[in-house]
Amino acid sequence: MGPGMARLDHLAIRAPTLEAGVAFVEAALGVPLAAGGAHPAMGTHNRLLSLGPGEYLEVIAVDPAARRPARRRWFGLDRPPGRPELCAWVVGVADLSAALSRAPAGCGAPMALSRGDLRWRMAVPESALDSALEQGPWDGLFPALIEWEGVLHPAARLPDHGLRLTALQLVHPDAAGLRAALAGVIDDVRVSVAAGSAPGIRACVQTPTGERWL
Repeated sequence: MGPGMARLDHLAIRAPTLEAGVAFVEAALGVPLAAGGAHPAMGTHNRLLSLGPGEYLEVIAVDPAARRPARRRWFGLDRPPGRPELCAWVVGVADLSAALSRAPAGCGAPMALSRGDLRWRMAVPESALDSALEQGPWDGLFPALIEWEGVLHPAARLPDHGLRLTALQLVHPDAAGLRAALAGVIDDVRVSVAAGSAPGIRACVQTPTGERWL
């Protein structure tokens, strides 16, 4: 990885309810998810699953016990999907402000967030008050950018069931443009970009019983 390059941090699966998302992932991958927590600023909560050192998967949904936030919830959760779906990938950077200065327009501005004792800054699109993380460059297929503060990271706390991400496939009508934009941000052989009539994202995970696609 070159200087200033990002690394894959986590995948996000949005769901109509947290229970539905957990059931979907556990059925697909065959291992239990660990506890997560709540995001008071966004009115959401999650459950987590290790994908190896420094990487994880989160299932995220509207928290019915939370107060409705002043802004729209991230990941499009003001309009929850009919079924759980992989919706985004997030890459970690050492300096969020510097990364944003090199990123495509539309990635957003830094926003301070927390969950329990975890602290981080995340790039939220400029229309944060209307559509936080609901859309970004290349129909949301350009990764969200995150900078963890301090040494705490969710992945270090999760049981390792031997799951590993082996491929992340991005499909977009402007595949060449997306590929060029990613070249300056992340160098990860698992990430591929292909042309297609509609945007899409798929992930392949190696599990104890073989490869599974999300």
